[in-house]
Amino acid sequence: MKEPSAIKAVATDRRVAAVIVAAGRGERAGQAEGPKQYRRIGGRAILAHTLETFLAHPQVGQVVVVIHGDDQELLRKAIGDNLERVAIVTGGPTRQDSVRLGLLELVAQAPDRVLIHDAVRPFCDADLIDRVIDVIGANQGALPALPVADTLKREGRDGTIGETVPRAGLHAAQTPQGFPFRPILEAHERAHQAGRSDFTDDAAIAEWARIPVKIVAGSPDNVKLTWARDIAMADQRIHGERSNFPDIRTGNGYDVHAFEPGDHVMLCGVAIPHDRKLSGHSDADVGLHALTDALLATCGAGDIGTHFPPSDPQWKGAASRLFVEHAARLVRTHGGRIANADITLICEAPRVGPHREAMTAALSNMLGISPERVSIKATTNEKLGFVGRQEGIAAIATASVVYPGEVPE
Repeated sequence: MKEPSAIKAVATDRRVAAVIVAAGRGERAGQAEGPKQYRRIGGRAILAHTLETFLAHPQVGQVVVVIHGDDQELLRKAIGDNLERVAIVTGGPTRQDSVRLGLLELVAQAPDRVLIHDAVRPFCDADLIDRVIDVIGANQGALPALPVADTLKREGRDGTIGETVPRAGLHAAQTPQGFPFRPILEAHERAHQAGRSDFTDDAAIAEWARIPVKIVAGSPDNVKLTWARDIAMADQRIHGERSNFPDIRTGNGYDVHAFEPGDHVMLCGVAIPHDRKLSGHSDADVGLHALTDALLATCGAGDIGTHFPPSDPQWKGAASRLFVEHAARLVRTHGGRIANADITLICEAPRVGPHREAMTAALSNMLGISPERVSIKATTNEKLGFVGRQEGIAAIATASVVYPGEVPE
């Protein structure tokens, strides 16, 4: 994965926001190495892993990170400075108050739905987020949870077993918990005004405010890192996944754009002077569009139109590097490492050769891989077809990505 400063993302749905609660001190994990959300697993801060998952999710727009007032420098070291969609808020004395302050930060944006997640659950995945978002209604929240499997005992006053608690219908709550934005904000404000600070999670506040909360299937992997041992095991898990037999996947992409009046074309992130330009809703960079599809194909994430619909006005004139960077982040979120990117541009003009070095550098930067892992080629169509008649440019892209796999039996 790239360094923390590279964590960026582009959302396709601004109606869903997220509040990541990272203001705790984490005393149970020990303080020698700082608050647990900044401890490193797999070479990166726990908070960085958590944040990347939400920033990479296509339905999540604004993300608020609520931190302790003393942790500004820790946050900067953990996730860097280049975070366009992240708002930083100083939390309160309790988790409950920190969530309230995080929700208040979203008032101006007024999203339809909000996800509230503990920073120290770094193994939350896109499927779990999908399940929560799908269940949130106009006046209904969603709680990911797992049925309790252990036999439960209530301790008596003398330290012996007082009774065995029936576990039927009991669930262990997880995050992200999802709610319609306005009702959960109002519930938090009412609790604050009433002097109630004893709620252990947001679903409890919703219950108190008579907001129905539907249980959805949680994930056994979505563990909360509470103790120092939990953090050590999480680090071993990531390193173990990386050492498993690799799952190598190859994705292909194809795109074509017609010419229209203009003075330059965008190809592989480089503006090339020309007597025409390519027609498209974004900057019409045919090479980057094909590469975006190739990267998305390696993790079954649909195509470029799924994430950046041409009908959405926010992408009008957008730089296509945003699309490639988003696809690369999705690959990394799924544990993938980009091994190679190969693009063939098919056109009679302009000449690509003089610009190949600049294109290679641009793609190396977008993908976070070395230049020797980038290949850009060009060919003509021997004056045949629409390309041969110089009516447009086509591109074919191939991406090879290494994902963690299981050791074969």
